[in-house]
Amino acid sequence: VHGAVTGNFATRIPWIQDHTGITAGQLGLALAFPAIGASLAMPLAGRISHRFGARTALRGLLALWTLALALPALSPSLYALCPALLAYGASAGMSDVAMNALGVETEDRLGKPIMSGLHGMWSVGALLGSAAGTVAAHAGADARLHLAGAALVLTVLGALACQGVLDLRRAPDEHPPPRFTLPPKSALVIGAIGFCAVFAEGASLDWSAVYLRDELGTDAGLAAASTTAFACTMALARLAGDKVVARFGAVRTVRTSGVLATAGGLLIVAAPHPVAAMGGFALVGLGIAVVVPLAFAAAARSGPAPSQAIAGVATITYASGLIAPSAIGGIAQATSLTMSFVMVTVLAFGLIAGARVLRVPGRTAAVSGEAADLEPR
Repeated sequence: VHGAVTGNFATRIPWIQDHTGITAGQLGLALAFPAIGASLAMPLAGRISHRFGARTALRGLLALWTLALALPALSPSLYALCPALLAYGASAGMSDVAMNALGVETEDRLGKPIMSGLHGMWSVGALLGSAAGTVAAHAGADARLHLAGAALVLTVLGALACQGVLDLRRAPDEHPPPRFTLPPKSALVIGAIGFCAVFAEGASLDWSAVYLRDELGTDAGLAAASTTAFACTMALARLAGDKVVARFGAVRTVRTSGVLATAGGLLIVAAPHPVAAMGGFALVGLGIAVVVPLAFAAAARSGPAPSQAIAGVATITYASGLIAPSAIGGIAQATSLTMSFVMVTVLAFGLIAGARVLRVPGRTAAVSGEAADLEPR
């Protein structure tokens, strides 16, 4: 459900730009507000869950997110669009933190890894939402009607789904988490791994088609297929990732993922032919797929305040997703788009070097298929 909101919205951005009459630069400014809203609001998710219980909190936060889907299309100008996107991002971030905290708790109780599969379902939702949005856009549907209808349907589906989640409640004498606080140091270190993966994701999603068109002279149809290849391999790898993590552990899995992503980056940079570059983007998608789910899981188990740690990691990854597209464009403007993906390749290599921070000592490490002392340091 969460992913389907993102997919529907992304397909109607051109309609929203035309409706508000804003320039490309103004649209870029407006699209920074979801990340700003998410970063500001995510630390509140833990306090809300503490007060209302995990199930009620998630039900309410997810409903805010699905209903917020209607807001951007209803905005008549840039001045209305920016606060609408701020609210859109804030509800996205809070529901994201609440879902991941519940996901980690469920994973612990089941005694087997499930986080990659949960994030895989987000990717499936995003693909289905974008497909629905594409159909609506192709049919010339008014985005106000399309997004309002999608918001209502997804709100109902979200409420039904929330009936089955764990209803965790804190002890009455437990102090509530602070409203705003800096992320713990453990979250910052783990967040750096997430930063590398999300940077590569944002760069590939936003620039893969442009890369094939401008650097390799590919036609628009084949260039667009590179984005599809990336998204599909990432979704499939997430759905299958839990079995890999259960077999090899989080650290070995991320190291191998880093090798695949680095190889994909090198293939993109050195590609003499569009098909080779498409293969490179597919490898990058395959390599980074499980990193963020494992980073959230490691953050939740790194200290006594799971929601706070997840919010810290999520803030860093959201920031990476915000920075990546503009950073790639800036480097391309100063040098070339090929050099931009050299930097992506270097960050992908960082997954190999930094994978060890995802090791979690004690009983919870066994959930991800590894004992703390069984893996070479």
